[in-house]
Amino acid sequence: MAMWLKRKSVNRRLGRVHVLDVKLRSDQVRRTRMRWGVLAVGVLFGTGFGIYLLWRAGDWALEQMVYQNPAFAIREIEVQTDGVIAEAELRRWANVKPGENLLALDLVRVKQNLARIPFIAKVSVERILPKTLRLRVTEREAVAQIGVGPSPVGSGVGAKVFHLDVEGFVMPPMDPRQRATAGGLAEDSLPLLVLTNLVNLQPGRRLDSAPVAAGLQLISHFAASPMAGLVDLRRIDVNASDVLVVLTGQGSEVTFALNDLDRQLRRWRVIYDTVQQKKGRIVSLDLAVTSNSPLRWLEANSLPTPPAPPKPPKPLRSKKRNV
Repeated sequence: MAMWLKRKSVNRRLGRVHVLDVKLRSDQVRRTRMRWGVLAVGVLFGTGFGIYLLWRAGDWALEQMVYQNPAFAIREIEVQTDGVIAEAELRRWANVKPGENLLALDLVRVKQNLARIPFIAKVSVERILPKTLRLRVTEREAVAQIGVGPSPVGSGVGAKVFHLDVEGFVMPPMDPRQRATAGGLAEDSLPLLVLTNLVNLQPGRRLDSAPVAAGLQLISHFAASPMAGLVDLRRIDVNASDVLVVLTGQGSEVTFALNDLDRQLRRWRVIYDTVQQKKGRIVSLDLAVTSNSPLRWLEANSLPTPPAPPKPPKPLRSKKRNV
């Protein structure tokens, strides 16, 4: 019995030693893991802080050596345009001041400043290091006028008049002071498009109207036709869905179908020459009829007033520079 108690006491001491040994090793592992964790956090923090310092140093160096460097201050704003707008106006619209840093300049903003001008179709903005900003501009050219108001018919008197380019983009009449040369385009020198129920026009926007597009196409074809320089297109009624009715400056009314305009313009020239040989003047002509076009003409000496002489063909806009 005594021996059994002795052995049991010994076993208890061995068990306690084993438990203490296990706890000691667990504490060592925990402390080791904690040291590695602290070390890892320290390495990550130090790396991140070092990267931040490098980024701030690089940003400061870029700011001092580039964006605030007087060597890159804009000294010249070079303007290239294919139209009539004065270069001073284009510089003003670009809203770029001499002395601004060329590399820090927001080119997208400059391009947007110019692109919102109704007279401008395309813009290119370019840095020419170290001190030059180059602006290339393609202008819209007015080929017609259109009136919005109580009386768009006739000369446009009493209506608010806008100009259209060949693609149908709306422009206000240009202020002569915005032009590079003195004088400007007289409104009555442009054909007037007549469209009923036209309420609102927004400068810089394209007029989405099929009849207006047909009228502009006729103006474009007429400029290169055999009739150019012989008569003036004074007014084009675009209200009908299938024809265009043209009133010339010489008092003739000519009706066109919407398709095959070049053929109709050539036929007009043949009929015009025939009537001229007979010392007469065309009063009305329907070219929408493909054969045996209805024609009414009068002898020149039977007319109460002589026809107005045609204006010289409008010259192509002089190109100052290629853009």
